[in-house]
Amino acid sequence: MAVVASAPGKVLMTGGYLVLERPNAGIVLSTNARFYAIVKPFYEEIKPDSWAWAWTDVKLTSPQMSRETTYKMSLKHLALQCISSSESRNPFVEYAVQYAVAAALATLEKDKKDLLHKLLLQGLDITILGCNDFYSYRNQIEALGLPLTPESLASLPPFTSITFNIEEANGGNRKPEVAKTGLGSSAAMTTAVVAALLHYLGVVNLSSLSEDQHQEKENTMDLDVVHVIAQTAHCIAQGKVGSGFDVSSAVYGSQRYVRFSPELLSSAQDVVKGKVLEEVIGDVLNGKWDHKRTTY
Repeated sequence: MAVVASAPGKVLMTGGYLVLERPNAGIVLSTNARFYAIVKPFYEEIKPDSWAWAWTDVKLTSPQMSRETTYKMSLKHLALQCISSSESRNPFVEYAVQYAVAAALATLEKDKKDLLHKLLLQGLDITILGCNDFYSYRNQIEALGLPLTPESLASLPPFTSITFNIEEANGGNRKPEVAKTGLGSSAAMTTAVVAALLHYLGVVNLSSLSEDQHQEKENTMDLDVVHVIAQTAHCIAQGKVGSGFDVSSAVYGSQRYVRFSPELLSSAQDVVKGKVLEEVIGDVLNGKWDHKRTTY
């Protein structure tokens, strides 16, 4: 069973640096450019000797960047150990994986944890894809002899591979040249991965999202969980607690936004001090998130 989730990019219309301080508000619009995450089992069936495993397999594939990174994840501490030769690790996805699994362990009832354990023993195969609008394809467009216009960008195939830096490619190190357009690709990517994993692991049910008013409260609760885990993963991955408007718009869409108190993530920053990750994420989920958003 594969799960596909997507999240939009953003454009901050008003607020600038002011949105970093409460109670200043910013107006952010979500875009039609989206990041997609596909999560499926690494193994189709659980191996007979898997009951004794202390680690499981995780594979991250980014076709646009020609990257494939494999990890071993500790089933006890949720630590990720990179075992592939690739040095192109993605901290946003790594924290998304660790925190989503920790959220599952912290929130699922005891009778559901057996199924969770089986899912984890099958490993996690994750693929990420971003719409072309997130990146600059100037080199490809110029190589095709086309003008640098939105129409030329739209003529490229979906999820076009990103061009390699010529100097480094000639040197044998095929490192992609990643020129971004500022639409919040890291926030959209993190949110999509978190959403796909939380749904796959049974923490939330995003397939029920609808405009039905009777479902609205339940839908919002599931999105709130996605928001908290995505905010936490994104902040820790970038090494600072930003305003969070980009993740908020990736989860909820266009809105008037007032940031959350940075202290809410103080426990997540304590992970490096040896606190159990499952407990840390449980504390973060139970925190009094005081951000404000008004949709329009």
